[in-house]
Parts: sequence; structure tokens; C-alpha cells
Amino acid sequence: MKIAMIGTGYVGLVSGVCFSDFGHDVVCVDKDLRKIEMLEAGKVPIYEPGLDVLMAKNVEAGRLSFTLDLQQAIDGADAVFIAVGTPTRRGDGHADLTYVMAAAEEIAKAAKDYVVVVTKSTVPVGTNAQVRDVVAKANPDLDFDVASNPEFLREGAAIDDFMKPDRVVVGVETERAAKVMEDIYRPLYLRDFPILTTDLQSAEMIKYAANAFLATKITFINEIAALCERVGADVKQVSKGMGLDGRIGNKFLHAGPGYGGSCFPKDTKALARIGQDHASPVSLVETVIKVNEDVKRRMIEKLMDLCNGSFNGKRVAVLGVTFKPNTDDMRDAPSLTIVPALIGGGADVRVCDPQGRREGEHLLPGVSWHDDPYSAAAEADLVVFLTEWNEFRALDLPRMAQGMRGRRMADLRNIYSADAAREAGFTVYDSIGRAGFSD
Repeated sequence: MKIAMIGTGYVGLVSGVCFSDFGHDVVCVDKDLRKIEMLEAGKVPIYEPGLDVLMAKNVEAGRLSFTLDLQQAIDGADAVFIAVGTPTRRGDGHADLTYVMAAAEEIAKAAKDYVVVVTKSTVPVGTNAQVRDVVAKANPDLDFDVASNPEFLREGAAIDDFMKPDRVVVGVETERAAKVMEDIYRPLYLRDFPILTTDLQSAEMIKYAANAFLATKITFINEIAALCERVGADVKQVSKGMGLDGRIGNKFLHAGPGYGGSCFPKDTKALARIGQDHASPVSLVETVIKVNEDVKRRMIEKLMDLCNGSFNGKRVAVLGVTFKPNTDDMRDAPSLTIVPALIGGGADVRVCDPQGRREGEHLLPGVSWHDDPYSAAAEADLVVFLTEWNEFRALDLPRMAQGMRGRRMADLRNIYSADAAREAGFTVYDSIGRAGFSD
């Protein structure tokens, strides 16, 4: 089948590359000349493990191409996927659908034959109906259907998530559209991966509900972690005990400095706003949003205590600034709250992150960047583990402590133990929801 993918951001590029690996003829479209030139040169504008290799393979096979020309991409396409950004709209918390509706109108004007217009972007309930109206108005004679196909890709594991999904959700209005979507996902049908076909509204809601639930699990364990610190419990043991319950599961029960990224912050805000607009408040989600911000502020207070009440004149090494490992994405990362607070308090902040520098240089002005954690921590008063990159899980802690001025560690991802920190020569250790020490 021929597929046009509008948008070469994270979702669009990963989806387009993976669809081409299914054997489909995929053309990825973008208005950003710089991106298209990079992609045509074989360079990936985002960091996602394995994506460069898979992209090169399918370009070489002739199944994948990139263009600025929407007309060329849509010509003869069986389906056109909209995978553009839906950022939180300033002021009201709504998802901004400007790019989605603009894409829908452009598709309508460019299409000549029957096509399924598929929304891959995360959009509020009712958006696909709006897309249908926009297309029909822009081209009343066009034969088309709309479909909702939300993505469930984890950054850092997106290719596996696409190729071996927990489920694929497809929202349609007609059997004809359902058949096109079935043909597109045929490789997954043949391998018995769950494909859930629903109405448009249910497909839209599934995406928001799933992300809000996961954000709630993260926020819940972060609140439990704070309580563990007060009562002397170990949140890692608590998480393990909870996760062994099959009704709960062990995923998303790792305490830390709060959730971030491209999905959870904007999707929880959008869901809360949808509830308010329909006079059915999602009070739990509204609380999750508030508590997640409180968690980040609590991390700042924790670091302040480790610096004896003041950041002024302190040298602080921050290891990891992306919102999670195996990505270069810094959208709503805890570092964007915590690092500016350090700098604003007068700290000299030194940063090390395997992939965060490209985005971080303009998002975190005033820090110095280092290629390895030991140089970042040299002569530091405090080292802060903020992202749990594998590169930070087996450090030579004695070497790090010996090179520091203050020998204090804030392990905000619970990578190490208090015993390991003490044996390495650290004099102060604090983590999330576990006992620390201060010699």
C-alpha cells in the first residue's frame, strides 16, 4: 500500500520508517526544509536507538522517501497519516489543533481519489469529526474516510513498541476504512498482536486515559516515596511489594523527580480540560498534575538541604537532563525546573548527559557541559543523578568522590545504595523514599 506521513517529528518519523519496514511504500512530508535535507542525507534529526539503521535499510530498498511536496506524497496514497504536533495551548490547557486542521485542509485540496485520512497525533475527543468536516468543506467532491490511530510509543523503545505492540487502536466510521487500516497493519494481524477497532471517540479517549493512568501511577509512588522518608520505609521495597500484585503490575512504580516528556504533561492537561468543558471534571487527573509539580519543587528543597540551605557559591554536577534515558527529548523534563533553580540560587552548574546537549544548550543557559561524569563532578560540592542513563549505573564512585570538594550525592533516581555511597567515600547521601546518611 502507499502511505503518506505528514510530519517528520518523533511520531511521524518512527511510524513512517516502521510502516516502510512492513513493506509499504511510504513518503514522509514536512515543511521544514532543514529536516528534509537531513533525512535525504541519511541523518536522523532525533535520537532514537536503531532508527537510523532501519531508515537507511528502507530508503535503500526504495520503500521510504522524504519530500516537501505534499501533492506528490498524496498522489495515489491509500492512507494519509497526520502526525503533527498538538502542544498545550497557552492559557487554557487545551491541545492546540492548529497544525492538525491545517494538514487536513491541505490533504483535502491535494487528494484526487479515495483516501483514508488518519489522525496519528494525540487529539481530544471529537477532533476526528472536526477533521472530517474540514476535509469535506475544503473539497466537497472528495471520496474519503477518517480514522483515529493513536500512537503508544515510548521514547527510547519506539521501534519495538511499533513492531511488537501491546495493542493497536483503530477508530473508524465505515467498513471501507476499517479494511484499509487492516491492510496497513496486516503484518501485526498475522502475528496475532491485538488490534482493537472502535468508534472514533473511543479511540481518541483511549490514548488520553492510558497516559493519564500511567502518570497517576508515577505520581502515586512519588507521594508514597515522600511518606516513606518520613516513616523510615524503603520505597524500592514498597514498589516491589506492590508490583508483585498482578492487579497492579510493576511498571511505572519507580520513584523519582516527577514525570516529564512529550506526552504525560500535555495529555493530562488536555484530559483535565476536556472534563471541565463537558462538565465532568476528572478530579484525580487534576490532582496528579498539581502533585507532579509539587514533586519537582520538593526535589529543589531536598537539594537545598544538601547544600546547607543555600546554592550560592556551590558547585553542582547534574548527571542527566533529558526527561528519561535513551532519548534527547527534554520537553517538560524535571531538569527544566530543577537546574534553573540551582542557577537562580547562585550555583555553578556542570552538566553531563549522553544525548541532552543538543536541546539543552538553549534550554539550560548558564550551565557548563562536560563529556564525562567525572569531569563534571570535579571539585563539586554536590553531584545530582537526575536521569538514569545506563552510563551512570556503574560509575567508579570512589574516583568520583575523591575528585569532589563536598562529596555529597543526591540520587534522585535511586540508582545506588547508601552503603555503596558510604563505601565510596561520600559523606552525605540522599535519595527518593529511602534512608540516607550524613556523616
